[in-house]
Amino acid sequence: MDPLLLLKALILGIVEGLTEFLPISSTGHLILAGDLLDFNDARGKLFEIVIQSGAILAVCWEYRARIARVLLGLPREREAQRFVINLIIAFIPLAALGLLFGKAIKAHLFNAYVVATTFIVGGLFILWAERRKHRIRVETVEELDVIDAFKLGIAQAFALIPGTSRSGATIIGGLLFGLSRKAATEFSFFLAIPTLGIATLYQLYKERELLSFDDVGMWVVGFVAAFVSAFIAVRGLLRYISSHDFTAFAWYRIVFGGIVLWTAWSGTVSWSAG
Repeated sequence: MDPLLLLKALILGIVEGLTEFLPISSTGHLILAGDLLDFNDARGKLFEIVIQSGAILAVCWEYRARIARVLLGLPREREAQRFVINLIIAFIPLAALGLLFGKAIKAHLFNAYVVATTFIVGGLFILWAERRKHRIRVETVEELDVIDAFKLGIAQAFALIPGTSRSGATIIGGLLFGLSRKAATEFSFFLAIPTLGIATLYQLYKERELLSFDDVGMWVVGFVAAFVSAFIAVRGLLRYISSHDFTAFAWYRIVFGGIVLWTAWSGTVSWSAG
């Protein structure tokens, strides 16, 4: 395996893991990183799909005891059944819209200019949301009802636009809908499991002709990097929100998006058009 390719795999794995569960858009960062590393062809896009499973596994490992309780209690416990039903309901909007518009979105919106713009717009939205008075009526994930789940699913669907951030849309949407900061963040984590898991399997099936045993080494490096960095990011975010809001992430998005647009305008970086 080419050492340079393994280095690219390591970098992209770290980027995926660190950004997947923070409100800063993993898809947007991977588009930009893939552009800079010249790894944004069909093979690179397939690699990005593969390493998502590393980030998913990190959440499953962090919440392994809780997930086990839900699975064991599913046949008889109403709370476990409601939890799973809420995840299914929240998953439906993004899945339906993704099937309808996913191809068009990837063809026209997966580029650095759209990502940079949505970084900035999303950052401004987070600033607005954080300045509103929060009226908390849902303290824990277990208190969510099906209406809450559906509204969070609608919020997550905005993440089809690259640069929006799946976790960011879900978390900030949760705050606007009356969830506590912890409940919104944890539900975003749990919702990532079916959302990313099913999306990964679906894309792997669609792109199965690109699968090659020669790429296993690259996939392993990216998977492990994504798992470790996602595990660190999940734990770090949970500690962070116990005493902070999301304003810092908003300013990061605005500044980073501005830098990308400036480098494109000045010709410092030749970003791809799509």
